[in-house]
Amino acid sequence: MSRVTVSVDPHVHSEGSYDGHEPVELILEHAAEIGLDAVVITDHDVIRESKRAAEIAPEYGLIGIPGVEVSTAHGHLLAIGVDRMPPRGRPYDETVRAVHELGGVAVVPHPFQRSRHGVRRRNIPTPDPGDEGDRVAADGESGGTGAVDEVGEADAVDEVDAIEVFNAWLFTGNRNRRARRFAAEHGYPGVAASDAHHLQYVGRAFTDLTIEGRASAAAVTVDDVLAAIRRGTTTVEGRRAPIRMAAKHYVGAAGRRSAYYARTGAARGVKATKRTAVDGAAAAKVAALQSVHRTRRLLSWFA
Repeated sequence: MSRVTVSVDPHVHSEGSYDGHEPVELILEHAAEIGLDAVVITDHDVIRESKRAAEIAPEYGLIGIPGVEVSTAHGHLLAIGVDRMPPRGRPYDETVRAVHELGGVAVVPHPFQRSRHGVRRRNIPTPDPGDEGDRVAADGESGGTGAVDEVGEADAVDEVDAIEVFNAWLFTGNRNRRARRFAAEHGYPGVAASDAHHLQYVGRAFTDLTIEGRASAAAVTVDDVLAAIRRGTTTVEGRRAPIRMAAKHYVGAAGRRSAYYARTGAARGVKATKRTAVDGAAAAKVAALQSVHRTRRLLSWFA
């Protein structure tokens, strides 16, 4: 049987989101240039630009996949493959169920990071919601034997489909490691995503999906991608880039942004290019501070 691997960044924000900055056309152009096969625009609680991006994605040689980042009563949830908004402000398990009813997959973004509205462990619907001891023990604290009662069909839990185990926005790897442990513990597929709000971060982390029965990426459909996430044929790709590589990425994004606005004649082009330069300088400063911090930690081991 034929198979193909496609690279997808499943968590990207556009100017349609209150905290996004780029038009979807520019995001799609950039994604195609850096070798992705798809990006999912997941703006906060709005889906219009994501649907438009999915419609025009084939013009850029990309798979069109709509989505949205939903604000639930317990934290954010990615709804991938939906073309309508799930209800906002509802409990996490209800929102997961709504995503499934809309035909999408429910993915937990940046779990456990409360400063960014990540869901708490206890609010993620799992087959053993009453097994508090198992949860405490898994968090590194004492208690619990991990015993699980049988769950009847009437009490079946509508579970999430995958966990974002690598989010490129996280400053340290602790939350990503916790997410990986949680996914492994419950047998959930792991995905990686950039969570990009600016162009230069698109593709900093992405997910490789193995698609069975397709000979090329051009033949892959949105349903194929959703099925691969559900099956867990995913490979996580993401890392913090060295300063030299990051700088090259920023410069490429800045040039692409300038060219885009030159073509479209948008008046905000100059402002956007200046903003890219400022963002790049700030990111380089953060990378330098991280390097100093890591060096100090290394030296402390020998002190």
